[in-house]
Amino acid sequence: MANSKISALPASTTPLAGTEVLPIVQSSATKQVSVANLTTGRAISATQLTLTTGNLIVANGQGIDFSATPGTGTSELLADYEEGTWTPVYGSFTFGGTTTTTNAKYTKIGRCVYVTFTVSDSVSIVCTTGVSFITGLPFVVGGSSTTTTVNENTGASIGVGLVYVSGNNLFLPTFTAGAGQVINTSFFYFV
Repeated sequence: MANSKISALPASTTPLAGTEVLPIVQSSATKQVSVANLTTGRAISATQLTLTTGNLIVANGQGIDFSATPGTGTSELLADYEEGTWTPVYGSFTFGGTTTTTNAKYTKIGRCVYVTFTVSDSVSIVCTTGVSFITGLPFVVGGSSTTTTVNENTGASIGVGLVYVSGNNLFLPTFTAGAGQVINTSFFYFV
């Protein structure tokens, strides 16, 4: 094949498969290398990265390293993010009619878990013991326990108070609710 200018060559189709080969000079000899081998195991350095389609996929066990902004913590690696749903189990409640649980969702960022749920009943929700508790939190609390603020709407009254979280159990402030009650709860805890 006669020598040609690069501009005279036909354009390749995209996306590249990675098996295409290019000439390179290595140790004063011209050799071929596949496109895939050009970047395998190589760090990419750039001032910014813009994805127009697709997702940024981080390998298992890796994360986003924030060590360029030095701090005093033991780690500056964000290695976990997750969203999902969970199923609250009402350990000390009785329900008088049709019970609906909605918005039972969580978001986990690193060690912090944000949890929401709503339970409503067409007749009544009553705490049957001295302690209102719900089990089935999506992650077990780190350490022995944590205390957090909860927004609780029990019918006509709305309260904000501290709750106790231990294991995968949530202990709410004790309440006795009347007809057509709704409990809306959202809180943070650490794993």
